[in-house]
Amino acid sequence: MQESNRIEFKRELTDSLEKAVIAFLNYRDGGVIYIGIDDKTHTAVGITNADATQLKIKDRIKNNISPSTMGLFDVIVDRRDEKQIVKITVASGSEKPYYLSKLGMSAKGCFIRIGSASEPMPAKIIENLFASRIRNSIGTIRARNQALTFEQLKIYYHETPFKLNDQFARNLELLTTNGDFNYAAYLLADVNGVSIKVAKYVGTNRVNLIENEEYGYCSLVKATKAVLEKLKVENKTFARITADKREERKLLNPMALREGVINAIIHNNYTNEVPPKFELFANRLEITSAGGLPGGFNEDEFFMGYSVPQNKELMRIFRDLDMVEQLGSGVPRILEHYPRTIYHFTAHFTRLVFPFTEGFNQVTGQATGQAESILTEGAYQNTDQATGQATGQAKILLKFCETPHSTKEIMAYLDLSHRESFRDTLLLPLITAGKLALTIPEKPSSPNQRYITVKIK
Repeated sequence: MQESNRIEFKRELTDSLEKAVIAFLNYRDGGVIYIGIDDKTHTAVGITNADATQLKIKDRIKNNISPSTMGLFDVIVDRRDEKQIVKITVASGSEKPYYLSKLGMSAKGCFIRIGSASEPMPAKIIENLFASRIRNSIGTIRARNQALTFEQLKIYYHETPFKLNDQFARNLELLTTNGDFNYAAYLLADVNGVSIKVAKYVGTNRVNLIENEEYGYCSLVKATKAVLEKLKVENKTFARITADKREERKLLNPMALREGVINAIIHNNYTNEVPPKFELFANRLEITSAGGLPGGFNEDEFFMGYSVPQNKELMRIFRDLDMVEQLGSGVPRILEHYPRTIYHFTAHFTRLVFPFTEGFNQVTGQATGQAESILTEGAYQNTDQATGQATGQAKILLKFCETPHSTKEIMAYLDLSHRESFRDTLLLPLITAGKLALTIPEKPSSPNQRYITVKIK
């Protein structure tokens, strides 16, 4: 590894740390600084008391640089050649130019990355950057509702080493410069107007909506955890028996799924009040978030993991709560399991399309074409006995629903208690096969929804 426009080595912690951090904040791609690696020989020399050094670095970056750097850097203790070093990952900031607080926005306080060096920023560049600074962010927008409470957020923080005191709103940058709650605070409050939808369709298009759950009107942290739990339930394990072994597999890779959900929520452009949405089809999961590629980035740079947090306030809090790991690690983690082609970018949206593992689809085209079969022949299923039982229950269900009945009534009639299992092994396959219909198809989640057997002419 060599020093470059994105990598800098320092043998020890010196007074020039802030200078290098500022240069990377002002650089389009950000960068990484290693403390404990000789900048001439590029070999690890290590540092003593790495934990104390880590805390000192965090304190200096937070307090000595303006505008706020919260959510834009990550400091971890790493090891090279059996020696402890400190790795500082710095993201490109959206409020350029960044500068030394004590010297102000001047050529002496602003720095820019040129090759492998951090150089003073010319006055003309400072003026141009300041003139084009992005001000329309959730940190600067005043929340429409100022009567906000944060009991849910306090509970989540109580489970971490970071406890919220009376100054938490200011410390977490949930206030505007005038001292009002900003839109980030609104998203994290106990009650808000933001709802994240998880929709489920019977087939491979958006024609037959069978389920439309909403997770929101609460702290974005709570909503995120609810979405993750919902998709965890949907990400079922399927098994097949081969001649020599039993194979088990999830519909989607769990790590990639989690990263995709978290990225969509914390990097979503909330300034236009459009939340991310999650859509389950028979063969894929689609995650759509507002906002295209970061400004000035192309797809290659995006896939290399260069991090430009859309909402640094959310990024900081999600990292405090261990819901996000290192900056820039999300996309590379996803690409360990899926190709780049799962990403689709437009000027205003980013869509991530996770295909279900081939051969493991819960409802297949073969099931649609079979009037009496609930599970596809040869697909992954439990046992012949279970298949026969499901088919027998389907016949009873269809007879019972010659007059319309609700989910609760059907389950009671069949003496079933597990709602998810009933939906996935009986209800959805029968609807897909055209044997069962919704009485209110335009509102699949209606409390008045009933199901009726389709009469064959």
